[in-house]
Amino acid sequence: MYRKILVPVDLAHTEKMSKALDTAIDIAKHYNATLCYITVTNTAPSAAAHTPEELADKLSAFAQEQGTSHGINTDSKVLSTADTAVELDDRLLDAIKDTGADLVIMASHPPGIGDKLHILHSNGANIVKHSDVSVFVVR
Repeated sequence: MYRKILVPVDLAHTEKMSKALDTAIDIAKHYNATLCYITVTNTAPSAAAHTPEELADKLSAFAQEQGTSHGINTDSKVLSTADTAVELDDRLLDAIKDTGADLVIMASHPPGIGDKLHILHSNGANIVKHSDVSVFVVR
């Protein structure tokens, strides 16, 4: 049913994403699908890496380690943008088309006061609204 599963990943917070990552692995095994781990970043240093190139190397190593330890096919992609806060959703939507993904599995942020005051927006909800593929948001 699924051939390519896109999994947005923030390498600085993989411990908060374990449920979404495990879900993606289980579904990939079930359908013999490839997991494409993706990160959207800007050029400024972050907690995960100092440069987009370093981040690409780390994400590639992460994908390879996941593939080897779980017996699944993986690849990775790092997308650079000037402003991740503004362009994250659009970059992810472009990546869905560019990679040929037919499923997106992504972690949700825990609801909090920012959601109640409508200060924060939901990346998952935006991807669901604007994508032609199925989206599994894992809380």
